[in-house]
Amino acid sequence: MNKRLKLSGADQGFLEAVRRCAFTNPFSDERLEADLRAVGLAAGEWESVLGRLLEELDRRLSALTGPGGRLSRRAFEGADEERVTAGVLFGLFHRHLAGFDELIRRQSEAGDESCEAGCAQAAHEALTAYGFEREEAERYVALFYQLRRAFYFISTGLVGGSPCMKRLRRRLWDNIFTHDIRWYVSGLWNRMEDFSTLLLGETGTGKGAAAYALGCSGFIPYQSSRRRFAESFTRAFVSINLSQYSESLIESELFGHRKGAFTGAVERHDGVFARCSPHGAILLDEIGDASVPVQIKLLQVLQQRTFSPVGGHESLRFEGRVIAATNRDLGELRRAGRFRDDFFYRLCSDQIEVPPLRQRLSEAPCEREALVRHILARLGGAADGASVARVLAALETGVGGGYRWPGNVRELEQAVRCVMLTGTYRGDGEAYGGGDAWLAALARGELGAKELTAGYCRRLYRASGSFGEVARRVGLDWRTVKRYVEDEAPAGGGEGVR
Repeated sequence: MNKRLKLSGADQGFLEAVRRCAFTNPFSDERLEADLRAVGLAAGEWESVLGRLLEELDRRLSALTGPGGRLSRRAFEGADEERVTAGVLFGLFHRHLAGFDELIRRQSEAGDESCEAGCAQAAHEALTAYGFEREEAERYVALFYQLRRAFYFISTGLVGGSPCMKRLRRRLWDNIFTHDIRWYVSGLWNRMEDFSTLLLGETGTGKGAAAYALGCSGFIPYQSSRRRFAESFTRAFVSINLSQYSESLIESELFGHRKGAFTGAVERHDGVFARCSPHGAILLDEIGDASVPVQIKLLQVLQQRTFSPVGGHESLRFEGRVIAATNRDLGELRRAGRFRDDFFYRLCSDQIEVPPLRQRLSEAPCEREALVRHILARLGGAADGASVARVLAALETGVGGGYRWPGNVRELEQAVRCVMLTGTYRGDGEAYGGGDAWLAALARGELGAKELTAGYCRRLYRASGSFGEVARRVGLDWRTVKRYVEDEAPAGGGEGVR
């Protein structure tokens, strides 16, 4: 048997530092710190530091080549083999970044048919040359592609430099790969369907964009014999808005139905659970609006991972991940008996709060410029400095810097469209009945006790998003506050006053 090689102390230290970089969340401050330590710098921009790190890694790996000018990780013993393996994987991943980025763009345009992946095949061949078995190399190529997709969709879909947005991107990355990616690589990569996600936040904050980033970032096997991945990531994300369908139709939309299952079922229909890829995720949007009977049916799917179409007797398996989203206060719904505790506990492997726009702007006012630029680019308009400045000037004139943006990013998107069409945007003065009209009526002394209380409750709810918080601040029962916010007259006028 050939004698195993041993790394020098300097190589051990460097490759151990590279391994820490590889296992650190790229959206965290710790990642830059890890890269800086690896190359012995105190400060620097991430891209330049990473470039220097990769140059040093390539130099050290080249010096470790054995007979025939090849480096085999299996030539090293014990922990040194793990260090060399981490260095090889880190280097190859970054060497093929441009190819994977191009594949993401081509696949986005091609749609649901998996594209030929030349960059993936090149990475696979390089891995086998380093001593990886074919199936192991396929798994690492699939992981490379997943890592790059996750970074791409999180960074491009959720822009902004505010601290709360940085935390959100970090949380989304951890949701995909866990907070210690070593767990993921060692055995969770094909078992993430056991982990559900609950996205919370006000309407219009970007919960859908967060869900899309998660849904498009699942592990998709690479098939070297076909030079393709098993499927396109464009098939990986399926969503349904539960508030959109009546009680009589929701079960069919979720689980599908067979022909003749009910009046009007003239042909077979596949529900979202049947359409969801084993490598993807399903978004149950507005989960707070689901009735208790629907919650029970969904709970059975989450527990048993099986479902049956309406009018069918076969049991179908669901293998994707479940993401749920709501702008409702689930704590209040649970206390009121409108959201089951057992269902909640099945959904809450990870609860991620998507911050409101007012919080983002209060933490980093310059984020509005970044968002406007991003929106203009997505709309296909000019996103140059002059165009961005025109939109920002119109928003400043129309609503000012202290505007609360009750509709969040969704409202800002419409505001940009409005500025492009009309040159101005005046804001949502009627949000929850608490806008300029209410203030003007208040100033004129035209509000009665009911209108005064209702308008104040709505303004507080717009700011806090919680009936319970409004009730605490105004000294009313939360049910009374809810009726005021939803524009229903509370019975007896003063019911619930403490």
